[in-house]
Amino acid sequence: MEKQNQVKIFEDKKVRSLWDAEQEKWYISIVDVIEVLTGTDRPRKYWNDLKLKLKKEGSELSEKIGQLKMLSADGKFYKTDVADTEQLFRLIQSIPSPKAEPFKLWLAQIAAERLDEMQDPELTIDRALEQYLQLGNEYYPL
Repeated sequence: MEKQNQVKIFEDKKVRSLWDAEQEKWYISIVDVIEVLTGTDRPRKYWNDLKLKLKKEGSELSEKIGQLKMLSADGKFYKTDVADTEQLFRLIQSIPSPKAEPFKLWLAQIAAERLDEMQDPELTIDRALEQYLQLGNEYYPL
C-alpha cells in the first residue's frame, strides 16, 4: 500500500495530509484542521470534547475516524486521528467557524489538484518544489 505524507498550507497554517494510492483518498489530520478553523492553542482538547459531543448526539462519525502515522513538529511519526475528505466535510459542519467555507473550497482544490497530477505526473514535482520553497526545509529536508 503506497502512502505519501505531505504538508499542505491553508492560510499560512500547516495541515498534515497523506495520500493513499490504493484507496485513492486523502487523509487529513483532524487536529490540524481544528487548529486552522478554531484558532485554538489546544486542538487536541477541542477534538476530544467534540468527539464526546458527537457521540452524545448519536453521530457515528467519530467511530469511523482512523489513525495513521504522521510527521510531528519534533520530526518523529506518531499516530494521528485522520479523516478522509467526505468525513472531514461532515466534521467541519460541527465546528462553528468563519473559515469553514474557505476551508471546504481549499479541500476541493486539493482533490482537483490530485486528479490533475494523476493525468500529468510532472505537476507533482512542480507542486512539491513549490511547497518546499514555501515551507523551507522543516518538513522536506534535502
